[in-house]
Amino acid sequence: MSDVSAPIRTRFAPSPTGFLHIGGARTALFCLLAARSTGGEFVLRIEDTDRERSTEASVQAILDGLAWLGLEYDEGPFYQSQRLARYREVAEQLLQAGLAYHCYCSRERLDELRAAAMAAGEKPRYDGRCRDRVEVPEGVEPVLRFRNPQSGTVVFEDRVRGRIEVANSELDDLVILRGDGTPTYNFAVVVDDLDMAINLVIRGDDHINNTPRQINLYRALGAEPPQFAHVPMILGDDGQRLSKRHGAVGVMAWREQGYLPDAMINYLARLGWSHGDQEVFARPELVESFRIEDVNRKASRFDTDKLKWLNQHYLRAGDRDQALRELAWHMERAGLNPAAGPDLSGLLDVQAERFDSLVELVEQSRPFYADFDDFDQAAARKHLRPVADQPLQALAERLAAVGDWSPESLQAELQATADALGIGFGKIGMPLRVALMGHGQSPAIHHTLWLVGRERSLARIERARNFIAERVANA
Repeated sequence: MSDVSAPIRTRFAPSPTGFLHIGGARTALFCLLAARSTGGEFVLRIEDTDRERSTEASVQAILDGLAWLGLEYDEGPFYQSQRLARYREVAEQLLQAGLAYHCYCSRERLDELRAAAMAAGEKPRYDGRCRDRVEVPEGVEPVLRFRNPQSGTVVFEDRVRGRIEVANSELDDLVILRGDGTPTYNFAVVVDDLDMAINLVIRGDDHINNTPRQINLYRALGAEPPQFAHVPMILGDDGQRLSKRHGAVGVMAWREQGYLPDAMINYLARLGWSHGDQEVFARPELVESFRIEDVNRKASRFDTDKLKWLNQHYLRAGDRDQALRELAWHMERAGLNPAAGPDLSGLLDVQAERFDSLVELVEQSRPFYADFDDFDQAAARKHLRPVADQPLQALAERLAAVGDWSPESLQAELQATADALGIGFGKIGMPLRVALMGHGQSPAIHHTLWLVGRERSLARIERARNFIAERVANA
């Protein structure tokens, strides 16, 4: 086995048959952290030998997801579809060494074997009929099978799950090349990991059953297997495996819902890994603290509320440039022009405390960048009453003369208006809020004025006073 203290060279090897899902993103993160924490390398390999299901769009979705999360690989992406000649070369070596053989069994016969094993309550496995076959049927395109050892055991120390031992008698002779010459998963990854000098394979625990087969292939090729770390699956809040029915499982769908990359990275790292009681980790802290052995053996449950809490933290106190980039992206998606309202940095200063997603933040900030059609009926009925006209008029006169349109100056003018009229602050605040926003929700009223801006504020106050006048006329 490899030296545990050696620099880790690992890989993330997704199949491009869909988006980059949460489980894959976490595996990629663990690969990156394991490599960075030991001064090693992180390799990206695209396993695209499934011609029917692999698509260019899926490849791009994976690359986009990794880029958005900031998971930067040191080498790659490598594509299995460009290495077919290499797989055939290694398969031929095994065949010539007597470690592989052609199998001519039909699909129908294999299906019958499987059905019989299932009916008997046994594990389906190939019976080795062609293992020592001499005659060669005509007109049949054979597959190539690996001649798996028939005795002994495969033992390996999984760096997450501990010692695992499997008897070779439980393993059958797996197909390594299909009839069309394309490699199967178990064969291709062994050749790839050997050629790419991978010394630690980090992947989901649904691959544990593949590992003994792959270890036997390494040894047949005269190579020492890498180490393995099988990480547990992710469950939804109902305890079932995370899937589409739980909502967004693709990484970019979480972006669309308003989450920041750093919040996702922090959350995914803590989804099955811990370092004391610490919950919030900057990326350098993750690299410094991460050890693959600290990953929990048990499945983790996805907790959206916790992710929201982290996202709110990063909106307030995280990487400012990242938050502003994502905010601009969401503004564009919402059809809003950042140049038509307050500076995005100022908007974030005011609104970050109030929301846990950028989608909600942008939607609730819409009146700062675009005019609204109508007042909310309930809010207008309650607050845009005749008694509000005088305070709004007096305030408008003061605001028109304000030289410094800052939150501090605006707060002073609001208070001065209330004092001059001998009324409580709320008698001005709520009517003004509805006048400026069209409804009754906004940041502190002086911040709301500041974000709406002078010209838009004065125009909207005038509009509200006209609404009051019409209300009086129609009474």
